[in-house]
Amino acid sequence: MSDKEQELYEDILHFLEYEEEVYGPFTLSESEPDIHDELKEQELPEPAVQEETEVYHAEKESQPMSLEEKLEACSTLEELRELCEDAEELKTDLENTNLVFGVGNPNADLMIIGEAPGQEEDRQREPFVGAAGQLLNKILKAINFERKDVYIANILKHRPPGNRNPNPDERLRSLPYLLRQIELIQPKVILCVGRVSGTTLLKKEESLRNLRGQFYPFHGAELTVTYHPAALLRNPQWKRPTWEDVQKVREKYDALGGKP
Repeated sequence: MSDKEQELYEDILHFLEYEEEVYGPFTLSESEPDIHDELKEQELPEPAVQEETEVYHAEKESQPMSLEEKLEACSTLEELRELCEDAEELKTDLENTNLVFGVGNPNADLMIIGEAPGQEEDRQREPFVGAAGQLLNKILKAINFERKDVYIANILKHRPPGNRNPNPDERLRSLPYLLRQIELIQPKVILCVGRVSGTTLLKKEESLRNLRGQFYPFHGAELTVTYHPAALLRNPQWKRPTWEDVQKVREKYDALGGKP
């Protein structure tokens, strides 16, 4: 080491000794922040993928529900009735008709399904309340059922003009609502009265004569078809085959453990 370097070294040493004497030993302050802690405390931005996911869900929630989603959201018959009240697609060409939703035991093991409401059904908002309804009550009583024991509905839930048969388009629009109604009731046996009712549910364009007399698996139930009570009023000769059909309904009902 040269004399000049030695002299510089001694000056620095004396300076440090003086600083230590005045300010104390040289140490790192405990308050000095640690760089790792600072990084931990910083709020890092959310990943871009999460932002995209949130936007996707927000857009999905803003989209209108499909009919399938609306029907699935109905967990009770009352909720389904309210949905039907606002469903324009259930209406026919006849203006200012009332909703004829259905009536009876919501837990029924036997469900009766007709074709469409008539004038009196539209007025009272209940299916099968006219002359055909009175005959249906007698048919049920003959096989030990009261009207309150079963559930009664129609393919259509609004009256068509002139009490005509439901056309294919009306049946297609109404069927999803009826199927959800059946799913909520969960009957063991379904009795379709009239050809339109039977062919619509079974999707079989056959005569009523060919459809009746047997049971078809349908949405967890056993379905059969017979004559409509209104047809029996015009054609008394069909009362005997109808009686045979409903006897089989009672037998099937009892075999499946239906109550009562």
